[in-house]
Amino acid sequence: MAPAKKRNVSSQSNAKRGKIDLEGIVERLLESRKHANDVFDILEFLQSEKEKDVICAVNACCKLFCTLLERKDLFIGKLPEEDEALNGGRSAEEKYKIFMRHRYNSCVEIMLEHLNHETHEVKESALCCLMKFAAGQGQHPLEDLDWSEHFSFPRELIQAVVQTLLSQTSDNSPLISRFQEFLEMEDVRYYVMSAIRENVATVMDKNKGAVLPVYQSNVFTLMSNINMPSQDSELTNFMVKQEAKHEDWKAAKLLDHKRAFERMWLGFLKYKLPNSMYKKVLVILHDSILPHMSKPTLMIDFLTAAYDVGGAISLLALNGLFVLIHQHNLDYPDFYKKLYNLLEPSVFHVKYRARFFHLANLFLSSSHLPVYLVAAFAKRLARLALTAPPTALLIVLPFIYNLIRRHPSCRVLIHKPSSEDELLEDPYLTEEEDPALCRALESSLWEIKTLQKHYHPDVAKAAMLINKPLPEQEDDLNEVLEMTAYELMERDLKPSQSKSVPLEFEAATHLLKGGGEVLGQHFCLV
Repeated sequence: MAPAKKRNVSSQSNAKRGKIDLEGIVERLLESRKHANDVFDILEFLQSEKEKDVICAVNACCKLFCTLLERKDLFIGKLPEEDEALNGGRSAEEKYKIFMRHRYNSCVEIMLEHLNHETHEVKESALCCLMKFAAGQGQHPLEDLDWSEHFSFPRELIQAVVQTLLSQTSDNSPLISRFQEFLEMEDVRYYVMSAIRENVATVMDKNKGAVLPVYQSNVFTLMSNINMPSQDSELTNFMVKQEAKHEDWKAAKLLDHKRAFERMWLGFLKYKLPNSMYKKVLVILHDSILPHMSKPTLMIDFLTAAYDVGGAISLLALNGLFVLIHQHNLDYPDFYKKLYNLLEPSVFHVKYRARFFHLANLFLSSSHLPVYLVAAFAKRLARLALTAPPTALLIVLPFIYNLIRRHPSCRVLIHKPSSEDELLEDPYLTEEEDPALCRALESSLWEIKTLQKHYHPDVAKAAMLINKPLPEQEDDLNEVLEMTAYELMERDLKPSQSKSVPLEFEAATHLLKGGGEVLGQHFCLV
């Protein structure tokens, strides 16, 4: 899809529509300035409706303007108006540089529009060309800088590329994935993070914080493709090497990278997100975001808000909260009360079941937890086990046994001395949200006794373990956390391999013969 708007790229062009030798035009332009007007032929092809013509023109522009940047044949400094400059009393060389600088700016604008082209090949070619322009501008700045006080980097060009990638109307995931290789360069990564933060603030404020699914998806895709370094010594790959004071450059410091990374994510997460986006963020939060923030505790508000949402989002927020609680001393009031209320029948059927039980096991591993709390979790799980599928029961039963092993005071739940007043009904309050008030210690784990008659033999066998004293060694949950119903069925249907029958060490070759011929000495066949 060619750009609808034509610029001043062909006002003096006598280009003929047809086959034009673009490489030859580039060679002529670089050999002699008298052919300067031929640049309009290339820019005309750059706006062609034919995909092959556009790609050829992109390659031609890339070669032409990268060479002009290297030769410093483009005007440096604040660019004057073209008509005024060409009609003024400037030298021929200066007029040429101003003329080519205007053509270069037109080329960049067209390339940016091609990032929204309907064909991926054109998008990719335009993106690579723009990044080569950025590298060329970094080495040969088009701004008249005081090198003793400023650092050279094509910020405006990178910001324009980021702004175009973060489209509000089209999904740019494939192109953003292609852009990832440029994010491996330290300075590009640093300025892209700053550009993302500014762009998000501008767009979201303009839309009054409304949810923009396509735009926010593009932002998340771009941010999640950023791989942060972990040490200063890893900051070695730069697109632009500063001539002076490179060590003082913010893009060369890990701490400044972390600050930019932190501000970028906080700026993105402070706005309302689509529900599916919350899940995507929480899945990578503990592993790819928190470790690279200069102050991970700034994520407390986001995580606690996500934890209060309920459902799968609360389950996923556990990972981030676990990191903050264990590594950054987060004090979260009523944390265990909220965790207790997450235990619902749906927890056995969500995609993140294994992760939830793994984290719940870690949170309940402390021997300093009050007995009433541990008993409440054990009883709640036992009650849910009555309607749980076999794959979940093979997790829940060892989970309960581990809780009892860690807290011997909870053994009263499986061995309560008989009394004159036998319980006629369970005193446990299922609907009570506070584990301190649910009266779990007054009840028993009769649900496990019921499961001893479960239809699945593995579940019945696991439930039988409470009939005997539990061994001290805890069960390893990792073996059953990821088990699916398909795997369980396959294991049941797999024919059992019969054990090999032990035979005599020395194989007999004759009747009553062998084993040292002892039988042969005392018996014989008649």
